[in-house]
Amino acid sequence: KMHFEILVEDASGKTALDILVPKIIGEKHTFKVYSYKGIGGKIPRDIHKKADPAKRILLDNLPRLLQGYGKKHDPQLTVVVVCDLDTRCLKQFRQELDRVLRQCAPRPGARFCIAVEEMEAWFLGNNEAVLKAYPKAKTAVLKTYRNDDICGTWERLADAVYPDGAKALKKKGWQAVGAEKSKWASAIAPHMDISGNRSPSFAYFCEKLRELAG
Repeated sequence: KMHFEILVEDASGKTALDILVPKIIGEKHTFKVYSYKGIGGKIPRDIHKKADPAKRILLDNLPRLLQGYGKKHDPQLTVVVVCDLDTRCLKQFRQELDRVLRQCAPRPGARFCIAVEEMEAWFLGNNEAVLKAYPKAKTAVLKTYRNDDICGTWERLADAVYPDGAKALKKKGWQAVGAEKSKWASAIAPHMDISGNRSPSFAYFCEKLRELAG
């Protein structure tokens, strides 16, 4: 029996993963999702540098968190870090994450799963789920999206499902955007077809969890 500790950068990610993870790993295993208040800019070069845990920024705290998991010496525990690629270079970002893991002694069991460009790409990998949640969604907008494209993914979803689109939502400020993203997650995730999703980064996430769950 495996236990997954899943770290995600925001509240909407936690909303989605709380719904999706049981569909992927089944009933036999356990998991807990921890959300942070943003991803932050860079992983600290010095992994022993003290981050401010109160600020709850994922990358700032990642070295401390991974070292803590390593010290638990629990072979049944795997840490899964889920974060958005945003505008980063995927190869470089992976190398940075792997560097932090290699510097941990002892090293925890960990996997890094990166949503390309953002977790909304995982919803857009399953237009059928989007349309079940939002029957009035603009299908023309959904059809223009190419899976895991760097194109302003959450804005594309907003243009499809939010009245007057991303521009109107952005005018309300970032708190409103965050609240809306959580609404999308709780509305769309229950309808998602795990095996039929067309997002390559979501397929990778499912594959890693299934491998670990055996």
